[in-house]
Amino acid sequence: MSYDLFLALLAYAFVTSITPGPNNFMLLASGVNFGFVRTIPHMLGIGAGFLSLLLGVGLGLGALLTAFPALHVALKIAGGAYLLYLAWRIGMSRSLGKHGETKARPMTFLEAASFQWVNPKAWVMAVTAMAVYTSPEAPFLSVLIISIAFALVNLPSVSSWAGFGVVLRGFLSDPVRLKWFNIAMGLLLAATLWPMLR
Repeated sequence: MSYDLFLALLAYAFVTSITPGPNNFMLLASGVNFGFVRTIPHMLGIGAGFLSLLLGVGLGLGALLTAFPALHVALKIAGGAYLLYLAWRIGMSRSLGKHGETKARPMTFLEAASFQWVNPKAWVMAVTAMAVYTSPEAPFLSVLIISIAFALVNLPSVSSWAGFGVVLRGFLSDPVRLKWFNIAMGLLLAATLWPMLR
C-alpha cells in the first residue's frame, strides 16, 4: 500500500469513527450518565469488536453475506431490534449513575464488542474499507494494514464522544435536563436505523 493510499485510509477511518452513529451516541450518553472511567470498557469493547468485524469481513465474511442475502436480512433485523432496545434503555434513564447508587450501568466490554457485529454503521464502514483499500496482490497484508489504521484512530475518536459527555455532566445534573437529554439521545440512536430501512 502506498503512503498516499495509507493517508487516505487513515482519513476514511477517522471520518467514519468520529462522525455520529450508534456507538458515538451511546458513548456520549454514557459519558453523561456514568462518567469517563466507567465508560472505558465500553470504548475498549467498540475497538475490539470493530477490529474483529474488520478482520472477519476482510477474510471473507462480506462475501458470505452477499452469497446468502437471507443471512444479511437476519443480521439487519437483529441489529435493528437490539439498537431499538438500547435506544429505549438510554431514553428511559433518569439519573446520573454514580458507582453503586443505581441499577443502571454502562455497557460492558463484551456487550460493546458484540454490538459491533449487529451495528449497521460498523458493517458499512468495514465492507467499504475492505472493498476500497484491499489489494488483490497482497490481500492478507492489506487487511492487516486496514485493521491497524482503524486501531490507530478509532479509540481516540470514540473517546472524544465520551469526553464530551463528561463535559455536559455538570449541566445535565438537573433531573429535567437529564431526562430530556436521555430522551433525545434515545431518539437519535433509534434514528440511526433510517439508512438501513431505506
